Amino acid sequence: MLVLALAPTASFGMDRLSALSSLETGNDDGMVGKAGEISRYQILKVEWQSITASKNYRDPQLARQVTLKLLEQRVNRFKCRYNRNPSDFEFYALWNAPTQALTGRISRTVAERSQRFANLCGWNSGPVASLKAPARPTI
Repeated sequence: MLVLALAPTASFGMDRLSALSSLETGNDDGMVGKAGEISRYQILKVEWQSITASKNYRDPQLARQVTLKLLEQRVNRFKCRYNRNPSDFEFYALWNAPTQALTGRISRTVAERSQRFANLCGWNSGPVASLKAPARPTI
């Protein structure tokens, strides 16, 4: 089920779709990438058009729907191959470089981005969480 695949593995981190938008464009609906990627999720136009005929790339709700459909397809392929949901690291690799993620041969560049994504998803449960100020005792 895609809902489970979108939830972060550590329930305290950022959800995967929010982390994806944040990492790709800083939630900028008008961003256009170097290769012509559109929307806050940086979707190639040919992929966008495989889901919808709409050219309303700046609509955050439509972009979310398109992204969810694309992710559903990719996560399903991953699950068929590996019989499990992808980790946060693998999830981003599926988004950014699906062939690399499915073959298990992830480039250094994609791996660095995937690690940043995984950090966003798990920021509240990893090493950074221990740096938080302790709660003040109540009197």
